[in-house]
Amino acid sequence: MVEKQYFGTDGIRGAVGSKPITPEFMLKLGWAAGKVFARQGKSKILIGKDTRISGYMFESSLEAGLSAAGVDVLLLGPMPTPAIAYLTRTFHANAGIVISASHNPHFDNGIKFFSSEGKKLSDEIEEAIEAELKKDMKVVSSELLGKAVRIDDAGGRYVEFCKGTAKNLDLDGFKIVLDCAHGATYDVAPKVFTELGADVVVIGNKPNGLNINLECGSTSPKQLQQAVLAEQANLGIAFDGDGDRVIMVDEKGEVVDGDELLFIIAQHRHHRGSLGGGVVGTLMTNLGMERALDRQGISFARAQVGDRYVMEQLAENGWVLGGEGSGHLICKYLTTTGDAVVAALQVLRALVDGSGSLHDIKKGMSKYPQKMVNVKVKNAAELMAKESLKKAVRDAEALLADKGRVLLRPSGTEPVLRVMVEGEDASLVSRVCNDLASVVENLAL
Repeated sequence: MVEKQYFGTDGIRGAVGSKPITPEFMLKLGWAAGKVFARQGKSKILIGKDTRISGYMFESSLEAGLSAAGVDVLLLGPMPTPAIAYLTRTFHANAGIVISASHNPHFDNGIKFFSSEGKKLSDEIEEAIEAELKKDMKVVSSELLGKAVRIDDAGGRYVEFCKGTAKNLDLDGFKIVLDCAHGATYDVAPKVFTELGADVVVIGNKPNGLNINLECGSTSPKQLQQAVLAEQANLGIAFDGDGDRVIMVDEKGEVVDGDELLFIIAQHRHHRGSLGGGVVGTLMTNLGMERALDRQGISFARAQVGDRYVMEQLAENGWVLGGEGSGHLICKYLTTTGDAVVAALQVLRALVDGSGSLHDIKKGMSKYPQKMVNVKVKNAAELMAKESLKKAVRDAEALLADKGRVLLRPSGTEPVLRVMVEGEDASLVSRVCNDLASVVENLAL
């Protein structure tokens, strides 16, 4: 079960911790959010979800809570997270709610909110919702109750939006295998690529509520690799359960991760003078991408790990392209949030314009060998402040010289300190990482 509920800039989400997220809590959350948005006058809020079985239960609870607060509800059914962001704007709704635990197993679930602009909620609105959650729930009088309507053409609207982000893109002659992770893209994604002319083979498109992300999708691409080779396809595309992450497989069956895809898009737009600034990655972005961008004269900045930090860095720099190695790619020049289908189309645009294969075009970037060791610690911040560890890090960096880097990063979900080293020399990277991890282990005793 989902074991913790918390409200932050990414909304209520499941994580490792204390109480489970219950239908009762979702009811209260719907009411609290409804109370806040109802202050703007008669309001309407969209609800979408991925394909995990608990989504039906939580959807009903949220719907009841919103109605009890006097807010109308538009039910979209299973839809990708970025589709909710887009449709919130399209329907001029006050907010959009996604019921999803993204790339997690079926037994997790969580909530994410979008503002009327398809972006994260402001701090003021989040704080107001938190304040309402602490109050006793009171239902509005019957004549003020909100109504619920199911939107039957939501999928078609999103398909047209995705196609519209890739104007004049002709995929005739491309054979593409799509892995939809038995998740929210299972219906819409095949339509997008088929209607753009591709010969599409689909796997991971039989959701049963329990198989979302199960040995498939962007977190487990082995089935996609096998299918691309068996079908002799040009490439494969894998999404995660809620459709905001994408990785690809080239015609040789090799995985092309988010860093490589981000580089392909950046290089393509840079050559055409439409990049609009630099590129934002994270602390975990492969050093090979940073070096490849530098050779092209493209600026690069690292944000904290997490798509919201990437988005904040993009806004701060006034740039429009960023992402993570996991495949969460943000094309702000096209949409307001990370969108796996939109990002995949941008990569295909680069392939079509360059008249090359995915295997060939990814060669512009060489990934550096990388090793990470998780060391159990009680207090990562206290440990990282020790001068002996700082010296060990400096020594490690000296060994790598300018051909690698060292990163110590506390986990946000478990009591471990992640020791990551990457560089040109794989054997040196492994040795330096193991030695530094040993230092951390000894200091943690």
